[in-house]
Amino acid sequence: MILFPAIDLKDGACVRLKLGLMEEATVYNADPAGQAKAFQDVGFSHLHVVDLNGAFAGRAVNDDAVDAILGAVGKEMKVQLGGGIRTMDDIERWLAKGLSRVILGTVAVRDPDLVKAAAGRFPGQIAVGIDAKGGKVAVEGWAETSELTAVDLARRFEDAGVAAIIYTDIDRDGVLAGINWEATIDLAEAVSIPVIASGGLASIADVVRMTMPDAAKLEGAISGRALYDGRLDAAEALKVLSGVA
Repeated sequence: MILFPAIDLKDGACVRLKLGLMEEATVYNADPAGQAKAFQDVGFSHLHVVDLNGAFAGRAVNDDAVDAILGAVGKEMKVQLGGGIRTMDDIERWLAKGLSRVILGTVAVRDPDLVKAAAGRFPGQIAVGIDAKGGKVAVEGWAETSELTAVDLARRFEDAGVAAIIYTDIDRDGVLAGINWEATIDLAEAVSIPVIASGGLASIADVVRMTMPDAAKLEGAISGRALYDGRLDAAEALKVLSGVA
């Protein structure tokens, strides 16, 4: 079971949004590479990075910050990146830089064939980001809502070789309301693809919840604001998860 600390990039800085709103951004660190190294030094083995500007622009915007993060943590930390990755060239370029995974969100709705082709070409390195608002999948940096449900979208990639699904409940993101365990576990039980929970992780109680038997199908969860605000102690969280496969 993996706990992924999150670095969300806006204008080159490490921020957290509230409910996915760019105007509700809190800057936590102007040095994303330093933040990544701090997460690595405390014992995290994986890192979740999102180019927020890129998600809205449909192209990479915070390239320099991502490059700096990769340079700071080296190959010892597995880094996954989402936000604005929309073409096979984008995917290939980022993976060549040393990312362990790229996360495809909007393009998973707009062009599922690209996702399937990428998963075949880069086994184990393609994740699908499914962000839901009111039960419906949101795209374009959460600015638009589709008619698809999370399960509908996930099932499109059931046999494509996708490494993981990152499921975010937008209504809980950045507000420390606790992960939507019911919807997340329902999704994990509906598909064979490993699911990563995202949005709302609030405290050590959510980390303990990750160790419960019904959460065993999950690959892990992502934590952002709780770590930055000190509501979640990284060492304690990692200790709780240390005995969970």
